[in-house]
Amino acid sequence: MRVKTAAKINLALDVTGRLPNGYHSIESVFQTVGIYDEVTVELTESGIELSCEVPERFVSADPIPCDERNIAYKAAREFLAENALDAGCRIHIKKGIPSQAGMGGGSTDAAAVLYCLSELTGKSYSTPEKLGADVPFFLIGGTAYVTGIGEKTSKISDYSGKILVIAKGKEGVSTAEAYKAIDELKNPQHPDAGGLARVMAESQSEVYKYIGNLFESAVNISEVRDIKERMILFGAGAACMTGSGSAVFGIFETEEKAEECAESLKKAGYFAVKCVTVPESFKKEDEI
Repeated sequence: MRVKTAAKINLALDVTGRLPNGYHSIESVFQTVGIYDEVTVELTESGIELSCEVPERFVSADPIPCDERNIAYKAAREFLAENALDAGCRIHIKKGIPSQAGMGGGSTDAAAVLYCLSELTGKSYSTPEKLGADVPFFLIGGTAYVTGIGEKTSKISDYSGKILVIAKGKEGVSTAEAYKAIDELKNPQHPDAGGLARVMAESQSEVYKYIGNLFESAVNISEVRDIKERMILFGAGAACMTGSGSAVFGIFETEEKAEECAESLKKAGYFAVKCVTVPESFKKEDEI
């Protein structure tokens, strides 16, 4: 079975506290977007095999482990074990989502493996949050209000079809380093993710006022500032870093302005693509 599996952005992201176990609680609005990895899963008699196809421009940012350390491999192992299946599988991942970008590239691959194995076997997996905090979101996709450590998700008013430019420089951010920087912030200004979730249902024209990310002030990346300035210059209604960094999204009213912005960012040496917000995580083979 072959699927395309979507990346995500955080339309708003706040860190609300640190838990005794060292994890952080968050409040966020997640949105799947039309940038995809392609994941192929095939049942075999035994064992788990994983292969990866990674564009050169992504390799330099963060080498992706293509072995048992990969979250997609772990997803397959846990699924097969929980269901006591006397079988194995072969997984191939073709990367289209940049790494160390705050776009959930690893988590969406894991969710895709769970989805494919469920379709192929008729079984399910009960605790996707054990694989990674973002994995439960990718199993529902679309627009969601997310709390806890990222594992508590609830669907909210659909925000699909919005025109985006997503761009990333060469700098990456490790999640651990980003949260350490969050802990060191003094009197930060917190985005209102809960307010954004409410506005989604009432008046989506107000969305721009609520877009924000606490990590932006914590990680302080010069490329992020430059990309945001360029997006606003080209008419983005809002521009913001996603996740713990370092990709930036801008929301545009017209395809023309978005295309002009993306081309300008590419000429400046950035990875940049025009896409739209999408209502689901997975595209099946017949939709690819």
